[in-house]
Amino acid sequence: MRTRTLALIAAGGLAVSAASAHAQNAGGEPPLVAAPAASSDSVDTAYDPLQGFNRGSYGLSMALDHAVLRPVAHGYMAVTPSPLRRRVSAVVYNLGEPSTTVNDILQGKPKRAGRSSARFLINSTIGVLGIWDVATGMGLKAHDADFGQTFGRYGVRPGPYLYVPVIGPSNFRDGVGRVLDFFTDPVGIVGGGYTTTFGATRLGVQTVDTRARADTAFRALDDATDPYVTARSAYGQYREAFIREATGEVQTLPDFDNDYPADPAAEPASAPPEATTAPSTTQ
Repeated sequence: MRTRTLALIAAGGLAVSAASAHAQNAGGEPPLVAAPAASSDSVDTAYDPLQGFNRGSYGLSMALDHAVLRPVAHGYMAVTPSPLRRRVSAVVYNLGEPSTTVNDILQGKPKRAGRSSARFLINSTIGVLGIWDVATGMGLKAHDADFGQTFGRYGVRPGPYLYVPVIGPSNFRDGVGRVLDFFTDPVGIVGGGYTTTFGATRLGVQTVDTRARADTAFRALDDATDPYVTARSAYGQYREAFIREATGEVQTLPDFDNDYPADPAAEPASAPPEATTAPSTTQ
């Protein structure tokens, strides 16, 4: 999940992308945040026939981020110690595990489905509602899966790049997948949706947590020659690697920066998802 969340954010998506069922990646996944490098501009080959609309949407989203989400995230980071933020991220990530299980099943991967479901049961009980990632210590490593990946698993192409206002970077395939992630999220269904106190609280916490984790990526965008292209390239490369993980063309995942300061003594919020594929520069 952390991967999921992070991917969106890494590409410059607003924290509202947290509305996706997965903690996506917020837990580590939400690995969380891939800080896009300036070099990304030079390798971007995204199919972007709607660039005029997308650039306007990107500009609007960044303005909203500067006005609302960034101050909120920075305030949260200023008053909340890193160890506590890790625990929050771990809880957010844990709530997305059932959605990972659903997609593992749809992808025909029963072992992975068993592992993600076992992680949820163990961390929700022994790990006290997901605060502690006990499952990783038992050899059950985290991994991510969503409907966009599931579609890719069966050969659905990404289609045109799309920057959805406020939600962030996507493409036609992942956009449909994100809608399905939202409406099929088991925890969201059991909790009564985002109109309930639980659902609204979860969305709010997930949004702030995701934005805070993505702060490094957002700062990297500020220094990019063309932030829009950098965000688009980062998202495309990340998603391509994520899809290849599902199709078995796994190599190595791109590096993801964590917004938290290095602290060798600190326990990670959640074990990072297992390795995936090296990003290709083609889309």
